[in-house]
Amino acid sequence: MNKNFLLNSDLATRLYDGVSRLPIVDYHNHLSLAEISQNKRFTNVYDLWIKPDPYKHRAMRMCGISERYITGEADEFEKFKAWCTVFPNLVGNPLYIWSLVELENVFGISDIPSENNAEQIYQQANAFLEDNNITVEYLMDMFRVELACPCAGITDDISMFYKTEKFSPSMRGDDMLNISTDFIAKLEDVTGMQIESLKDFETAVKSRLDKFQIAGLRFADHALDNGFLYFEDDGKNGDRFLAHIEGNCDAEETARLASYILTFLGKEYAKRNIVLQLHIGAQRYTSSKLRKEVGPAGGFAGIGNSVDVRSLVTFLDVLDQGDFGLPKTILFTLNPSDNALFSVLSGSFAKEGVSGLITQGPAWWWCDHEYGIYEVLENSMAYGLLSNFIGMTTDSRSFLSFTRHDYFRRILCNFIADKFEKNKLCCNYEDLEKLVYRLCYENAIGGKKDDVSR
Repeated sequence: MNKNFLLNSDLATRLYDGVSRLPIVDYHNHLSLAEISQNKRFTNVYDLWIKPDPYKHRAMRMCGISERYITGEADEFEKFKAWCTVFPNLVGNPLYIWSLVELENVFGISDIPSENNAEQIYQQANAFLEDNNITVEYLMDMFRVELACPCAGITDDISMFYKTEKFSPSMRGDDMLNISTDFIAKLEDVTGMQIESLKDFETAVKSRLDKFQIAGLRFADHALDNGFLYFEDDGKNGDRFLAHIEGNCDAEETARLASYILTFLGKEYAKRNIVLQLHIGAQRYTSSKLRKEVGPAGGFAGIGNSVDVRSLVTFLDVLDQGDFGLPKTILFTLNPSDNALFSVLSGSFAKEGVSGLITQGPAWWWCDHEYGIYEVLENSMAYGLLSNFIGMTTDSRSFLSFTRHDYFRRILCNFIADKFEKNKLCCNYEDLEKLVYRLCYENAIGGKKDDVSR
């Protein structure tokens, strides 16, 4: 890759040189807890590069590849060759760039994959893995990851987080909003408590939050999918909880109970100084055939409608009126039409002494490419405060996706330099340098660290 890739001026290159080797803070991802705990050693390029990445699986389906060669029964080389075969068709898609960077940075291979060289690349990459001890820990050091926050459910085993400073859990709260008898049984098992009422449920959840905080919890995440509606508490949720467990709640009653639990959790996050992340707008149900064949997280979700802004604002307002106010909140939208809406909300709530109480999250999922990142930066600058933007996170299942932080840093530095050189920013170079430092590291880590080399 050209060292000036995405950098279109000397100023952009200069800004990038100042942040290119900053540590990475990846505050939301879906890395395997089991592989982290085991410090897994990777011995096959397919297992490391393709298997955990639904972006690649999606692209293969778009090219008409049989599921046999994506997630099916074909062997590892057959699947690897299928990926290489479609790769030349990805020109213009961010996957093309990400994949080339991953291949070169990790394996030292600069060839462009194709059907013709698939076997050569497969053998060369596997030879590299055989000769080198490529473990999770190795990859964290190679990418200069200071902190990664993989998602963990409230009932998951989080003992591994007590043993490391490079990982802390990002609590995934979806199962708490969609409670089931199986989930209640797991929560009872992990807490040793009997749950017979909504009050018991809240007590059990609080006990687990205590454990998560000991494990380093800083962020909690909730998905508010397409069609999210928020209902204020009407005093009937104790009965709804019991009815829901027994399977006697209709869709609206279930949504009302979920709204209550989301509010309860939001207040706990504010009390505990945990950052709330809201991932909004995914249409997760698309192909029933693929969902049945691959599972719910196979990379085939879509973009939902614009958010019901009244529901979102009412939820934030209810939290704001609580004893501890609104927790720091990051709003991710999967629908680009909501970018301005989310950026504007950064000025709709406030808390004394807290900068960036609400911020728009980075371009997420199908939007985390140059076009999408530029849109978020433009909206954050125009409607909010760009200086409060928290910066990039991968939201990925692949350990190689940390390369996307470099991708983001290049785009950011070029964006800032372009604005400055077109006389759209009235400041000096030192101001620009401080801004990109904040957006690449300081805001995500939660404060300036004087010992970080810049």
